[in-house]
Amino acid sequence: MQTSRLIKSQTKPSPWTILNILRWTTSYFQSHDIDSPRLDAEILLAYALELKRIDLYLRYDQPLNEVELAQYKRLIKKRIQREPVAYIMGYKEFWSMDMAVCKDVLIPRPETECLVEQVLNYLPEISGSDPWKVLDLGTGSGAIILSLMSERPGHQFFASDYSLKSIEIAHKNSRTFGFDNMVNFFLGDWFAPLRSHLFPFDLIVSNPPYIETYLLPTLAPEIYHFEPITALDGGKEGLSSIRNIIDQSPGFLKPGGYLFLEIGYDQLKSVNAIAKKNGRYESVYFTTDYSGNDRVAIMRKSRY
Repeated sequence: MQTSRLIKSQTKPSPWTILNILRWTTSYFQSHDIDSPRLDAEILLAYALELKRIDLYLRYDQPLNEVELAQYKRLIKKRIQREPVAYIMGYKEFWSMDMAVCKDVLIPRPETECLVEQVLNYLPEISGSDPWKVLDLGTGSGAIILSLMSERPGHQFFASDYSLKSIEIAHKNSRTFGFDNMVNFFLGDWFAPLRSHLFPFDLIVSNPPYIETYLLPTLAPEIYHFEPITALDGGKEGLSSIRNIIDQSPGFLKPGGYLFLEIGYDQLKSVNAIAKKNGRYESVYFTTDYSGNDRVAIMRKSRY
């Protein structure tokens, strides 16, 4: 009798603890070629349990109840279908802020933080200087303009997008971070809604589409099947939107004003040639991202 009871207890299924479910999910994601399987498993489990990732390490032995397991299972299924983690959760951390995102807006990338950093190197502190007018073209979730707003709140900020849904998401984020009515959002395709003589900006910044059209199907399924193609497709050479912005920006910049662009890692020579051909910039130079790739183009409009 004692032996039978012992065998029964030994064969009883182990509870799904945080550690057990993380190990299983990591292996499951690996078998489905999911990048960063352990990281994704942790992020989604923390989201399902409404915990911080660090809390998972402090509660490894904690068992999950049926409701928690069912919720986590739903998240796993979405990830296996290659839906990005940011879209599953509905937000992506950028510049230490949780930006709300959806399938209508591009997921903010770490490389774009390099663009924000470069702009902040030029955008002065407000004390002792006049406020600058700053325009973010193609704002998407509002990640760039709201990051700048958080660091330099004394300036005047404007942001546009051709997508009404993007403007709604960006405005939602501005309210979440306490910047409501501090950023002027408007709907339009690049400069179309503006009149140059009414809107002279000190600084224009943009992360435009810059991927060649033919390369789009080769992107990871998380990108090609879920993120908005219009925010990625830069045309045949990946330069259509970049060329448009470079050519039009001088008409909307003050003399000596700056244009900042995120570009593809292999586009330096092409972007430099476009700027030189335009002839209205007195300086053009480039900076790299965290991986050492050319990523940010900085142009200054001629002062004369």
